[in-house]
Amino acid sequence: NVLREVGRLDEAVASYRKAVDITPDYAEGHNNLGIALQALGELDEAVKNYYKAIDIKPDLAEAYGNLGTVLNELRRLEEAVAYWHKALDLKPNYAEVHGNLGLALQKLGRLVEAADSYHKAIDIKPDNAEVFNNLGVVLHQLERNDKALASYHKALAIKPNYAGAHSNLGLALQELGRLDEALSHYHKAIAIKPEFPEAHNNLGNALRELGRLDEALASYHKALASKSDFAEAYSNLGTT
Repeated sequence: NVLREVGRLDEAVASYRKAVDITPDYAEGHNNLGIALQALGELDEAVKNYYKAIDIKPDLAEAYGNLGTVLNELRRLEEAVAYWHKALDLKPNYAEVHGNLGLALQKLGRLVEAADSYHKAIDIKPDNAEVFNNLGVVLHQLERNDKALASYHKALAIKPNYAGAHSNLGLALQELGRLDEALSHYHKAIAIKPEFPEAHNNLGNALRELGRLDEALASYHKALASKSDFAEAYSNLGTT
């Protein structure tokens, strides 16, 4: 694992291959080989090794969790969800898998289930800013804006320079009509991450609501400078 951890992935793959050649029924070796192959972008080979690990050791929760991750990368979301559920059957306090499951369920439009998964991840590991941010997004989609605001604030309490959470908090505040506060968080997001097209676009929308049209136009242009195929920013630019 040392080679993998220091980024020498090709050497790590070679080492893991030797391990499983010597001991073909070494489940953890196949799992580790899958992780290294996945990091190299060899996703189909990674899948094969995770399956092999599970065949050898059907109670290896990490292999199910990793298989779910690579299937998610391959956009095979329903399969990813199924394997993450199997991982959690074996290891209920697997915080990372609860968080990953929440993301996949969110993509599938299963928002209440996604929120439940995020809550479970937070119960196990309450210092994960990304999970609080993702929970905020789902709560916002469910029109539970007060709870979304609280979740974004928790994300920022853990990670104050979290540009995405500042932008998302701004969006929720904007929808509640709290435009000055929204502007403040959009500006914070952009100060942290200047090339952040969504934040520039959201800032433009808030400025347009306030009648500050020249500033709104400038924000849309900045969004497009960062992301030239940003359809929403083009549409907003055209209607301002």
